[in-house]
Amino acid sequence: MQTQSVRTLVLILAMVLYLLIGAAVFDALESESEGLRKQDLEQKLNELKRKYGFRDQDLKDMETVVLQAEPHRAGTQWKFTGSFYFAITVITTIGYGHAAPRTDAGKAFCMFYAVLGIPLTLVMFQSLGERINTCVRLVLSRAKQGLGLQKTDVSMGNMVVVGLLSCMSMLCIGAAAFSHFEDWTFFNAYYFCFVTLTTIGFGDFVALQKTDALQKRYTYVVFSFMYILVGLTVVGAFLNLVVLRFLTVSAGELNGSRCDLHLPMEAGTSQMNLLRFGALCSCMCCSDDVYEHPTPPHSPQMGGHCNPVFYSSISYRVDRTSCSSGTRSPLASPSSAALLLDGNQPHTRRRSL
Repeated sequence: MQTQSVRTLVLILAMVLYLLIGAAVFDALESESEGLRKQDLEQKLNELKRKYGFRDQDLKDMETVVLQAEPHRAGTQWKFTGSFYFAITVITTIGYGHAAPRTDAGKAFCMFYAVLGIPLTLVMFQSLGERINTCVRLVLSRAKQGLGLQKTDVSMGNMVVVGLLSCMSMLCIGAAAFSHFEDWTFFNAYYFCFVTLTTIGFGDFVALQKTDALQKRYTYVVFSFMYILVGLTVVGAFLNLVVLRFLTVSAGELNGSRCDLHLPMEAGTSQMNLLRFGALCSCMCCSDDVYEHPTPPHSPQMGGHCNPVFYSSISYRVDRTSCSSGTRSPLASPSSAALLLDGNQPHTRRRSL
């Protein structure tokens, strides 16, 4: 418990330090440019005052009208197509801010809709991401067999590399498409795709906001919706691998012990666990290794003491795992994640949704 407390404190301090570094870097990169833009804007406003005789209140009224009219350039925002776009940004937590409900009834329904929709969306992406990882693992294993390699096991490193390449490909495809349809530079389009698929959703770049795009460019609308949903699935699957890899290393370092988890591939159950938004893990280590056997031996004497580890997740199933002080099982994967279970008691997790 003391080791876990120290590790938690270190993570908190690391997060605070990371925030301070980010603040310092953004300050250095953006503050000067912000000041220049502000001066340029004030100069243009003064020119408009002199040219058209505007008063300060006239300019404020015009600013209000321009800002309120901005969302309507893409067409009627609250017809079915625009409402579908808004619903996607709600349940995926992207939240561009390009459109927002104005009526009290709309705001109330938005809150209720989000409370139900966000968990449903997370579970759906978890399930899809798990199936993607399963298919990728199968393809890689078959490819290794086809190449005549002796070791056909797919390691965590293999999966992470494939996931990273998939994410990069998805971002590049989206950047090429949106730079064409929106007349953005490739870098800005890539930035938009990254901000969207990581659900940051600043709203400084928003697709489908050109004149009447929502009502007239149906092919582009369908592509945009599908890209967001498929891209979020791919990125979610990759983040699952990265987080699981981190938990593997972290749990293995506790008390200097080595713990292995072997997750059987059966009936579509993936060896990867999507740990995203609320997948909670409490890791406590033991001094002996963890092995998995097809039929675990029931020994009255245990050579060590194991504390239980509970993975609060719905994405995998662990069958018949027990702690033992014997030699390493040949079935244990060298890249498997760390998991510790106590005593002789078998543990079973339900398969994913």
